[in-house]
Amino acid sequence: MQTTTLSFDNMHNHGQLFANMLRARHSTFIERKNWDLPNTEGMEFDQYDTPQSRWVCVHEMGKVLAGVRLTPTHAKCGVYSYMVRDAQRGLLDTIPSNLLYDDAPIEPHIWDASRIFVAKDVPTTIRRRVQMSLMSEMVGAARAHGATILLGLLPTPVQRLGTRVGIDMEAGGPLLQIGGVDHRCFFVSMATKMH
Repeated sequence: MQTTTLSFDNMHNHGQLFANMLRARHSTFIERKNWDLPNTEGMEFDQYDTPQSRWVCVHEMGKVLAGVRLTPTHAKCGVYSYMVRDAQRGLLDTIPSNLLYDDAPIEPHIWDASRIFVAKDVPTTIRRRVQMSLMSEMVGAARAHGATILLGLLPTPVQRLGTRVGIDMEAGGPLLQIGGVDHRCFFVSMATKMH
């Protein structure tokens, strides 16, 4: 099992990994969760998959087991910035605008974590190891770009996983039902993990 952080700058070094990650997102969010998202040729993508983002993938022999997208909160592409802020601004039909208690931040040290998933067919015998690898690489990749805080609209069980790996997570908004699953915006402090 490997964990890789992809960018537009390095994805050519990793063969089909980026496309396979988009296929795994399609399987997770469109096929399994029935979310209405942009897709083509079995790959899910959206307006936040730009050169400003990074994608963390846990993979084995070309198969993507888990992933997450990281985008700086000061990112901008046309009218879009990052998912949580754009939802708050009413630009996204599928996410309620009341997802945060305060205004969405625009700071170079705060990055948005979105599209987090673990593939459905990951065996329970390695699922926790896959989750731990994903969280560890996510923190490392964000820190490598100067982030001290992650913000994400995440399924609420992620908070338990964060506690297990020693990551401090604070609720940043109310509990929301998205696709029949409890979600909440969390601020993930990485300051205690900085060396």
